[in-house]
Order: sequence, then C-alpha cells, then structure tokens
Amino acid sequence: MSDDRRTPRVIEIAGDRIRDIPTLYIELDRALMRGVDWRLGESLDALNDALYGGFGTIEGDEPVTLVWHDFAASAAALGVETTREWLRRRLGDERYAQDRLVADLAALDAGTGMTYLDRVVEVIESHPNIALDRR
Repeated sequence: MSDDRRTPRVIEIAGDRIRDIPTLYIELDRALMRGVDWRLGESLDALNDALYGGFGTIEGDEPVTLVWHDFAASAAALGVETTREWLRRRLGDERYAQDRLVADLAALDAGTGMTYLDRVVEVIESHPNIALDRR
C-alpha cells in the first residue's frame, strides 16, 4: 500500500521531443526505463507495466509526479490524424479486435473518440500513486 507521506519522485517528460508514436516511446524509455536493458516498444500495455514499478525508474508503488512539459505539443503530435493512422494500420491484423477498431475509427471521425495521447493519459491516471502534471 502506498504511503502518501513519502516525497514523490519527480519524473519529467520532454513533450517537445514527441512528434509521433515512435518518438513518444523513445521519450518514455528515456524517462521510465533507466537501468534496464530492454525498451517499452510501442505498447500501451508495456507502458502500463512500467508504471507499476519494480524495474526501470519507478520503484514499486512509490508516489510519483510525472511532469509532462510541452503537453500541448504532445497533444498536437498524438492527435486525431496520428491516432487514425495507428488504428488503420491495425485493420486486417487478426491480433486486434476488428469490430473495436472500426468503432474506434468511427468515434474518432465523429469527434468523440480517444486520441493516442488520451489513451496514454488514461494508462497513467489508472495508477493511483502517479500524479500527472501537464505543463
């Protein structure tokens, strides 16, 4: 169980380095994967695993403040167009639920769908010991 009295570790994300999904993970690796010899790859599941701690930068359930500098630049880079391309690349790949991809694309086109950055934020915010500071 997390002890809220501990001083949070501050981890910084340089949003101005993020131009697309591959550069997002390069930046996340830089910030979160210190001291390990493997990388996240382009995977929200791997990001979620890293945020649980126990390897890389985060130690278990320690309190963390994730400071995301230039968040607006990341939002632009990981917005609707990037998300649409990401979803379309998965169409026809049997590893992904095709009905879900079609629904996600339709929602995105209707202006109600989640962007890739929305998905990243959702993963981060699912960890109660991590506070996201968008700057």
